[in-house]
Amino acid sequence: MTTKTVSPPRCAVLVGPYTSGKTTLLEAMLHTAGAIHRKGSIAEGNTVGDSTPEARARQMGVEPNFAHAEYLGEAWSFIDCPGSVELSQESRNALMAADVAVVVAEPEPERALTLAPIFRFLEDYKIPHMLFVNKMEKSNARIKDLLEALQAVSPSPLVLRQVPIRDGEDVTGFVDLVSERAYRYQEGKGSDLIEMPEAVRDREGEARQEMLESLADFDDDLLEQLLEDKIPAPDEVYGQLTEDLRKDLIVPVFLGSAEHMFGITRLLKALRHEGPDPATTAERLGIPIGGALTATVVKTLHQAHTGRLSIVRIWNGQIEDGMTLAGERLSGLYHMMGGENQKLTKAGAGEVVALGRLEDLQTGDLITAEGRSAGSDMLWPDAKSPVFSLAVAPKNRQDEVKLTTSIAKLIEEDASISLEHNESTHQMLLWGQGEMHLKLAVERLKSKYNVDVEMAPPMTAYKETIRKGTTQHSRFKRQTGGHGQFGDVQVEINPQPRGQGFEFINKIVGGSIPRNYIPAVENGVKEYLDSGPLGFPVVDVSVTLFDGQYHSVDSSDMAFKTAGRMAMQEGLPNCQPVLLEPIYEVTISVPTDFTNKIHSLVSGRRGQILGFEPKPGWTGWDDLKCYLPQSEIHDLVIELRSLTLGVGSFAWKYDHLQELTGKLADKVIADRKAAD
Repeated sequence: MTTKTVSPPRCAVLVGPYTSGKTTLLEAMLHTAGAIHRKGSIAEGNTVGDSTPEARARQMGVEPNFAHAEYLGEAWSFIDCPGSVELSQESRNALMAADVAVVVAEPEPERALTLAPIFRFLEDYKIPHMLFVNKMEKSNARIKDLLEALQAVSPSPLVLRQVPIRDGEDVTGFVDLVSERAYRYQEGKGSDLIEMPEAVRDREGEARQEMLESLADFDDDLLEQLLEDKIPAPDEVYGQLTEDLRKDLIVPVFLGSAEHMFGITRLLKALRHEGPDPATTAERLGIPIGGALTATVVKTLHQAHTGRLSIVRIWNGQIEDGMTLAGERLSGLYHMMGGENQKLTKAGAGEVVALGRLEDLQTGDLITAEGRSAGSDMLWPDAKSPVFSLAVAPKNRQDEVKLTTSIAKLIEEDASISLEHNESTHQMLLWGQGEMHLKLAVERLKSKYNVDVEMAPPMTAYKETIRKGTTQHSRFKRQTGGHGQFGDVQVEINPQPRGQGFEFINKIVGGSIPRNYIPAVENGVKEYLDSGPLGFPVVDVSVTLFDGQYHSVDSSDMAFKTAGRMAMQEGLPNCQPVLLEPIYEVTISVPTDFTNKIHSLVSGRRGQILGFEPKPGWTGWDDLKCYLPQSEIHDLVIELRSLTLGVGSFAWKYDHLQELTGKLADKVIADRKAAD
């Protein structure tokens, strides 16, 4: 006999830092719900999540994993997000499908800081969320200390729902603070109801009072009961917890161990009873409810056997395989269960499904009965700004077009990747969120699209200019059997103020050079400026053509273009050429405790600190502004994350060019000459 589903399918998204145990938690939840018969392990490479070759090789999540289960008669979609900060765009997009998020944390207070960016995003988008403290069997920290550390990085109040029962150093069970029932963990299955140990009664009473006081902040009736020393009924407390979670006013905190199946049943029951429904989520996101079809594309995938898949959360209406959707015929409708696609004939409101071969759909689109709405008012996160780049080129030059089209598909899958053709260095730059992020992209180019790629650090866009002016007379004369070549120019070369660019001034009078040859002289001058005496593009130079000679038969555009180029080639070395390096304005965001370390980081990279101030909206964080040379920014994010437990970030923009002299300049110039 099947249990009837009593509410529309809901979606829970698992988020948390790398090593917090999200994939193991997903396995435990699926096993507890009966969706899988055997709980897999990451070490054995047989989990539902992390099923791609890249994930198996790294033993870590590299993209969202989708799974489905039914628990106590209610259907659920689960999305397990990668924990690496470099892949956080994937988590942000997936959270747009969430009715509720489960933040997975480790039980060490010193690791609490790694949750700060996740909590901030959830707060900004008002996504209801619970906190599951995983690996409790390994914890020696006092729960009070852990909660204080976690509260310091959570904008919303944390409400502890359980206190641990300890036997010496081991956590053997928990007390539920609403029902005041005690449970003993049992390996691999649900907890056993026991009598509350005397040793935990005082802690339980104190923690329960703190929970009720937190809830009373949002309910006057409950506050009045507490002031009158009345004990609220459990049903009333559960009701208040549900209401406050759905309004994103509180963050309930649960304890357990995914590896040992501790606390999983309690977490699933809390999700079932307290998690919001799809209609509430759609309203929060600004999606019209009721009536015709609406669905959001939360992820785009390109798979070898199915082609393009658009993974959507359906808010209203029904999708049937073969129907016309957003102007295209749907070719395949699936539930995704890890690496497997389970074919469907139809799907309704609340479900997370994959749609086959809808080429025009993009991640973030809202699908309606009328078609595709890319510019809707629906809440959607911006793509993260890039912080790391590598120069990429195909190993086989015949793959150049294939490379750009393949990268375009990677960008469709992950908007925090971008491609730039740099005009200054003539390199193709692949931008992303870190070294691992881009190496993963290159692996996918090989495995998915059979494009082998060479990688190299990006070149710095050095320029050069001059410090003083000169006058130069140059003549190009060549006699051949027929018409010869003749062009004679006199120019004045002068430096321009920084940032002024190139200027060409024509002061020819009396027809010493016919007017029709003047543009050719300018073209010759510009051609040389592409690579000056030091080997770099020349900027901030003024060239005045004031005299010259021509021959009525032998002069031509080509002759005067050559003469103009010769004038620059012969004159610029006498103008004290100097190297210029690009300087960027960089804003580094870090927790206040790390601000002093960032001072050392900036000064060690030849930076100039401009000042720092509190980061807007972030308690306990600073924004430090500085100038940094472009050559020092390439691997900045690697050291920054190393210094800040992975949570530091930065934004950058080009500001100005600055003279570079001494040994560093000599090395740059020598390297350029060697490369040529």
